[in-house]
Amino acid sequence: MIAVDTASRPVPAPSADGAELAGPAAPPLLSHYLPAIRELDLPTRRGLLDAGREALDCRRVLAKVGLNIVGEVLRDQGEFVEMEHYPQDDVFDADTHAQYYYHAHRGEAEHGHFHTFLRAGGMPADVAPFAFRAASEPWPAGDDAISHLVAISMDAWGEPIGLFATNRWVTGESWYPAEDVIRMLGRFEIDHAWPSWPANRWLGAMLRLYRPWIEGLLRHRDAVISARLRSRPDEDVFEDRALEITGYLPVSVEQLVAALSDGT
Repeated sequence: MIAVDTASRPVPAPSADGAELAGPAAPPLLSHYLPAIRELDLPTRRGLLDAGREALDCRRVLAKVGLNIVGEVLRDQGEFVEMEHYPQDDVFDADTHAQYYYHAHRGEAEHGHFHTFLRAGGMPADVAPFAFRAASEPWPAGDDAISHLVAISMDAWGEPIGLFATNRWVTGESWYPAEDVIRMLGRFEIDHAWPSWPANRWLGAMLRLYRPWIEGLLRHRDAVISARLRSRPDEDVFEDRALEITGYLPVSVEQLVAALSDGT
C-alpha cells in the first residue's frame, strides 16, 4: 500500500514569496513523490519500525478492553454529528502547540478522519506563510497562525486506512510551503492524557511511522497547487471548492511494520 515510483521529476511548488514559477500546469502524480522502503537508510527504517510498534501497541492496549482509537475521542461526546469536531474544542497541548480533532463528512468513503496541526507557538522561528497576494479570504496570522500537517482517514472499526493532504480552505489554515511544514512534523506531540493517553500517543507514532510518505504528500500538495496557480492565475485556488484533497495514500500499519521488519 506504499507507492514506489520515484522516477519522474516533480513539478516545482509555490515559492515562499509567491513568485510565479515556470513549468507545466498538468497535475502531478503522487506516486512520483513517494519513496520506496528500499530507498530509506537503515537508521531511518529502524526509527520508523519503532514508531510502528508503538502505534500497534497503543491499539493493542485498547483492544484488550474492547476499545479503539476513534472510540476514545468520541467517548462522552454525545451523538456523532457530521462536520462537528471531536472532542469539542479540539485537543491541544499548550507546551508543544500541537492540535488535532476528529470529524466526518466524506460519506461511505470512511468513518471519519483526524486532522493534525501545529500552531504558531510551536513552529520553527524562521518559517513564514506563503505570501499569496490574491487571497480572497483572510488567513490566520501572527500568534493565530496554524499549519495543517496531515489527515488520517479511519474506518468504522477505528483502524487507519489512509493519509491525505488538503487545500487551504478545508482546514482554514495559514498556508506554509511544504518544506516548512516538513520541519514542523517532528514537533507534533500531545503529551497529556486527555481525551486518551493511548490515542494521543498513537497519533504521534503515526506521524513518525509515515514521516517519509507524509513528506511526499506535502511536496505533492504544493505541486498540485502550483499547477492550479499556473492554469488559473486569476483565481484564488486556495478557496477552490473543487479542490479539496490534493493527494490520498492508502495505508496499512501492519503491512508497513512487516515490510520494515524484513529490511532491518
